[in-house]
Amino acid sequence: MTGLILVVNTGNTSTKIGIYKGEEPVFVETIRHSDEELAVFKDMNEQKDFREKLILDFLAEKDININDLAAVSARGGLLRPLESGTYLVNEKMIADLVEGKRGMHASHLSAQIGYSIASKVGIDCYTVDPVSVDEFEPVARFSGHKLFERSMLTHALNMKAVAKRYAKEHKIKYADLNLIVVHLGTGISISLHRGGRMVDVMNPTEEGAFSLDRSGGLPVLQVAQYIINNKLSYKEFSKTVFGNGGLYSYLQTKDFLKVLEKYQQGDPEVIAVVHAMAYQIAKEIGALAAVACGKVDQILITGGMANSDLFVNLIGDRIKFIAPISLYPGEDEIQALAEGVCRVLDGEEIAGEY
Repeated sequence: MTGLILVVNTGNTSTKIGIYKGEEPVFVETIRHSDEELAVFKDMNEQKDFREKLILDFLAEKDININDLAAVSARGGLLRPLESGTYLVNEKMIADLVEGKRGMHASHLSAQIGYSIASKVGIDCYTVDPVSVDEFEPVARFSGHKLFERSMLTHALNMKAVAKRYAKEHKIKYADLNLIVVHLGTGISISLHRGGRMVDVMNPTEEGAFSLDRSGGLPVLQVAQYIINNKLSYKEFSKTVFGNGGLYSYLQTKDFLKVLEKYQQGDPEVIAVVHAMAYQIAKEIGALAAVACGKVDQILITGGMANSDLFVNLIGDRIKFIAPISLYPGEDEIQALAEGVCRVLDGEEIAGEY
């Protein structure tokens, strides 16, 4: 493979960019955006040109000519349900990201910007394992009421990358492994990988364990009564449980490092909440182990909170009977995006059409 790969990963207050030569980074940088800078835009889509110019200016400062790019890789957003893989970004995908039918997220800007830059020089833009990756087995779609169906929205990019990395490190085909992958970030995703597919998950948007700012599964009748009593709109309530839920609702902070400091100082309320979060995570891991009939080769723990031995051990003490545990602290989405495009450019994978 010749040429460079530009990787774009937009977040709420930052834009991460990387330049890769194959799977090797030339550089990876983060452009920060202040609240004041972003306040002038009425919605997420309006930020596209602003952030794109910052990227192009930054590349110019680094003496990177966009004509030397072989491809662009952009983080995927809340697209329609898709099989795992690498996809060509096209006009239909851009239209769905702009409209945001399944919700609006900062990641929607990644493909918009990447596609625009790629179009300037006549190359392809790709997205890899977006959050809407859906490989549910049919039985996993049942919710408990015919009106509703479970949906798969997860940190698929990082979880798939970690699962494949583990397989590669141990010289075993990914498709030959039964893995439970736990992503411990601001949101917590837990997934079962079997036969090379992510066949069941704990969706951090509305299920399972609570995380730093998300409530996870809640007592549904209490929730219904609360919404009725307080005459809440969907938008108002969704903010309550997604953004202001989870650990934040108990401790009024989303900073896990500060939480750990108070934990180690012996704050009883903090200790109780942290133990409860670890308890719920372990319970969800056990549930997916049951789906696998107990046949789990390895449990992989990744994400930012995986850097905390204290927290990982709280979870590990409850799940170590299931399978051995391997740690992949942090979340290298930029690397995963580059690797996905390399597989296509090197002929190891065929890019999907959206």
